[in-house]
Amino acid sequence: MVAHLLRLKLTLLRNSLRRSPWQLVGLGIGALYALGIVGLGVAGLLLLRQADVATAQTVVVLGGAAAVLGWAVIPIVASAADMTLDPARFTTFAVPMPQLLAGLALAGLIGIPGAATTLVALATVGTWSRGFLAAAGALAGAVLGVLTCVVLSRVVTAGTVSLASSRRFKDVSAVAFLIPLVLMGPIVAGVARGIAGNAGFVAELARFLEWTPAGAAWALGGELAAGHYGPAALKLLIAAATLAALALCWKLLLQRALVTPPYAGTAKKKAAGLGLFALVPATPTGAIVARSLSYWLRDPRYAGALVVVPLLPVLLFFQASQTGFYGILLFVGPLTAFLLAWSIASDVSYDSTAFALHVSAGVRGLHDRLGRAVACLVFALPVVLVFSVLPMFFTGDWTLLPGILGLALGVLFTGLGLSSVVSARYTVPVPLPGDSPFKKPPGNVAQTLAVQFGGMAVLLLLVSPELVLVALQLAGGSAVAGWICLVLGPVLGLALFIAGVRLGGKWFDSRTPELLAQLAVNR
Repeated sequence: MVAHLLRLKLTLLRNSLRRSPWQLVGLGIGALYALGIVGLGVAGLLLLRQADVATAQTVVVLGGAAAVLGWAVIPIVASAADMTLDPARFTTFAVPMPQLLAGLALAGLIGIPGAATTLVALATVGTWSRGFLAAAGALAGAVLGVLTCVVLSRVVTAGTVSLASSRRFKDVSAVAFLIPLVLMGPIVAGVARGIAGNAGFVAELARFLEWTPAGAAWALGGELAAGHYGPAALKLLIAAATLAALALCWKLLLQRALVTPPYAGTAKKKAAGLGLFALVPATPTGAIVARSLSYWLRDPRYAGALVVVPLLPVLLFFQASQTGFYGILLFVGPLTAFLLAWSIASDVSYDSTAFALHVSAGVRGLHDRLGRAVACLVFALPVVLVFSVLPMFFTGDWTLLPGILGLALGVLFTGLGLSSVVSARYTVPVPLPGDSPFKKPPGNVAQTLAVQFGGMAVLLLLVSPELVLVALQLAGGSAVAGWICLVLGPVLGLALFIAGVRLGGKWFDSRTPELLAQLAVNR
C-alpha cells in the first residue's frame, strides 16, 4: 500500500505536467532555482568539515531549526496550494492507518521542497565525516530531522484544515504573507546588525535549540564528534520522542478528518442593506464605483497592492538611513501615485468571466472607465496627498512641497487616464478569482512585459513636464518652478485623465466582445 501511494503521487505529478507545457517550464525553473540553493547549501556544509566542531555545530543546528520552522509555517501561508494526496480523498477507502501514514509521509518527500531538504540534510553527513560514530549520528539525525519536517507540516495542515477551507482565512493569510516578504530587506539587515553587535548570541541560540525538538536531531553528529556521548543519547531521545509525538498527533487528526471531513459550505447571511451601493448615485457610473470599491476591499488580489502602499515609506526610510540621503523620501508621494494609478491597468483582467455581466448589461465604455477610475481615486487621492506632505517633516525643506505635490497629482491623474486606455485594449494573465495572489497563471509573458513596461514608458513621457520642473527646482533651488508644477500637474493630469477615460471608453465599446474572448482564453 505504501508503494501504491508513492506511485499515485508520481502519477499525479506526471499528469499535471502534461496539461500544459508551461507547467513543465515552471517546474524546470523551480528545479533550477532549488538546485542552485541546494548546491550552495551542500558546498557550505562540506566546507564546514574543515571548521572547528563548535562552529560547525552552530551552523548545522541553526540551519536545521530554520528548516523545521519553514516546514511548519509554509503550509499555513500556502493554504491555497493544491494537495495531490489530500487525506479527505481517502475517506471512502479502507486504507490501514499505519500504511496511510507512512505513504503520505514518504510522498511528502516527492517534490522540489522534499528533495531539496533531503539532499541538504544528507550533506551534514559530510560535515561530520570526521569519524564513524559522528557520521552515523549525523545520518540518523538527518533522517529524523527530515521526517520531523514532513510530519510537522502534515500536522499543521491537518490541524488547520477547518481554517484552510475558509475563504476568509485564505485571503487574510495570503495578504499577510506579503508584509514580511516586502520588508525582507530591512528585516535581514536588522538581524545582521544585531548579530554583528552580539557575536556570542548566535552560539548561545544554537546551544539552546540543541535541547529543543527543533534542533535536537541536527545536533547528534556534533555531539558525537566532540565525544559527548551522554548528551548525544539524550538528544537522540528528544528527537525520537518528538517524531513519535508528531506522528501520534497526525494520526489522531487524520482519523478525525477521515470520519468528519471539513464542511465546505458557507453559512447563509441575511442581506443587510445595499452596502456601498447605497452610498453612490443610482447611475451606471455610481454602480461601477461601488462594485469596484467592493473588489478593493474584499478581493485579496487587490488587497495585495494596497498592502505595499503603507510599506513603501518604510522601505524608502530604511534606504535613506543606510545611505544618509533622506531626499529620497520626497518621492514617496509620486511613487505611491504611480502604484495606485497603474493598478487598474489590469482591472478588466481581474474581472475574469464576470466581465460578461458588463457585456450583457450593455454598460457604456465611458461609464465603465470613469467608474473604475473614480473608485481608485476615492482612497488614492487622500493617500497621495498625505504621503506628499509627510516627508517634509523629515527633510525640513517646505519650499519643495508645491513641486512634489504637483508631480504626485500629475502622476495620479495621468496614470489613471492611461490605465483606462490600457485595460480597454489589453488583457494579461492574472490569478483567477479565489486563487492565491501569488499564483502566476501561464500566458504570453512577452506580451505582458511589453504592455507593462511600454505603459510605464508612456506614462513617464506624459509626466515629463512635471519631472522637468521638479528637477529644475532641485537643481537651482528656485521656488518658482515648484509653484508652476503645482498648477501644471493637476491641470495637465486632469486633461489627460479626461482624454484617457474618453478614449478608453471608445475602445471599450468597440472591443467588448474581443475582451470577453481574451478573458475566456486567459482562464
